[in-house]
Amino acid sequence: MPALKTYDLFISHAWTHNEEYHRLVALLDAASNFSWRNYSVPDHDPLQARTTAALAAALDRQIRPVNAVLILSGMYVNHREWLQAEIEIAQGYSKPIIGVVPRGAERVPALVQAFPLVNWNTDSIVSAIRAHAL
Repeated sequence: MPALKTYDLFISHAWTHNEEYHRLVALLDAASNFSWRNYSVPDHDPLQARTTAALAAALDRQIRPVNAVLILSGMYVNHREWLQAEIEIAQGYSKPIIGVVPRGAERVPALVQAFPLVNWNTDSIVSAIRAHAL
């Protein structure tokens, strides 16, 4: 069997809703025949940036090397100030963006609807990463 590709992923999420982030990380970690590296910025490992410009530059360094960006697309993203910046950074590097719809979500923010959407299911998420990632 050939070696698995290791996907470098950035997961865009709001720290105020980080339980979904941690569930997605656990789901990807447990996925069969799937290897990935996490370039996200979880609340327990924040970027060291003192200014808005430094934070934008640090996010750029996190997103630049990834194969894809996943956006947890609960409705709270409409209130997340850095989501648009993360999307623009990803688009600037032509990184694929995949929206992950949390379980039970009935609506997806318009900002995320422009990208491929996948439901909260291990096979669906991993398939979308394999289909869209660089």
